[in-house]
Amino acid sequence: MKKNSVVNMALVILFIFPAIVYSESWQGIIQQQTNGSVNWGNGVIQATGIGVPPEHSFGKPNARPMALRAARLVAYRNLLEIIQGVRIDSTTLVKNFAVENDVVMSKIQGMVKGAQVVKREYLSDGTVEVTVQMNLQGGFSQLVLPGDIKPVDTIIPMTPPAAPSLSVFTGLVVDARGLNVRPAMSPKVYDESGQEVYGSAFVSREYAVQQGMSGYAKDVASAINNSRVTDNPVVVKGIKTKGPGNCDIVISNADASKLRSAAEHLSFMKQCRVMMVVD
Repeated sequence: MKKNSVVNMALVILFIFPAIVYSESWQGIIQQQTNGSVNWGNGVIQATGIGVPPEHSFGKPNARPMALRAARLVAYRNLLEIIQGVRIDSTTLVKNFAVENDVVMSKIQGMVKGAQVVKREYLSDGTVEVTVQMNLQGGFSQLVLPGDIKPVDTIIPMTPPAAPSLSVFTGLVVDARGLNVRPAMSPKVYDESGQEVYGSAFVSREYAVQQGMSGYAKDVASAINNSRVTDNPVVVKGIKTKGPGNCDIVISNADASKLRSAAEHLSFMKQCRVMMVVD
């Protein structure tokens, strides 16, 4: 009997521990919306919908399925609304991009209908609340990311290579706290002269599609320790934003020069090993 109790306890721990790790990995920059949220930490959009059964079905077996179906439809509608407000870059929202192309809008609507139902809550008054979620990465990114993000083998250095640095950097962390930076799917980093230090010209589309062009964190320590930038990222300070969307960041010419002097910087940029620290 005691042996069974020990085994059961071990199983409980095994189930709980991954859940805790998974929960912590989701911590990040979350933009709350009226009926959902955009989690830029893990690239997931969630939306909720509430369904009410028709009056004539109250107390009948089909009341709950009808409320569930209604809630799912509302959740999908709310998800589409949230997606349309996602910022692609400093000048373009998803809705701006999709409105110009019926095929793109149709594909987005198809992705929304295929969104995963992650929660169902049956309330005492007969209503049902449903939560659905969709990934920003993968097929959605492939659809909406700028066309100038090319496959890895077509990327050409934007500046002549400089002398190698003594330190081998494995990623880039941009500390942009206090600048009111807004997350975006395709952010850019500039130097004070207006030259692009990081952006669509530097990354491989395959990496941008699968993991996003940049990760986001709330503090520098979390960004540095993020597996995205691995062991020895270079940390630079953002001094202001650039563009109407407040998603592009300007760093000093000195930091830009330090970054460009690292022989390996083109390699980790191609792999989107970049973290933005924002408020």
